[in-house]
Amino acid sequence: MDTERLIMRRWRESDREPFAAMNADPEVMEHFVAPLTRAQSDAMVDRVEQGFDEHGYGLWALEVRATGDFIGFTGLALQTFEAPFTPAVEVGWRLARHAWGHGYAIEAARQAVAYGFDESGLTEIVSMTAVHNDRSRAVMERLGMTRDPADDFEHSKVPAGHPLRPHVLYRLRRS
Repeated sequence: MDTERLIMRRWRESDREPFAAMNADPEVMEHFVAPLTRAQSDAMVDRVEQGFDEHGYGLWALEVRATGDFIGFTGLALQTFEAPFTPAVEVGWRLARHAWGHGYAIEAARQAVAYGFDESGLTEIVSMTAVHNDRSRAVMERLGMTRDPADDFEHSKVPAGHPLRPHVLYRLRRS
């Protein structure tokens, strides 16, 4: 899948090193419990690729068309952790710090959402983040997603009492 400035594609072996570096960056991982080790990062790529095979969609690797640089991912992921709204398909993104502020997340997320509705036949796509992740919340709102505070939740994969456990949920329904 392509956008004006990005190539959204399946993962390559050469993506693993820059992806691991990105996942080890404390600033990129600020709204996660901890940065990922190289082994955890590689395992995530393996799960993402398995998801493509099982569902026909996943978290596409992002490449800047003009330079060929890998900058992160954007895409769709089936979420089945314990929460009132799961199972659900989430649109999500994670970009390397040098790719922030260029509009890449919203550009790719719009393409992923269109794919989910038009190609995969989804009727709703959600997105979630820690309460204080203002950058991601802004992307969700620019996507046209809406939040009902009654849907906010304590993320079951975040330890009890951790400041990142409270999450907001945004929804977008097929129009």
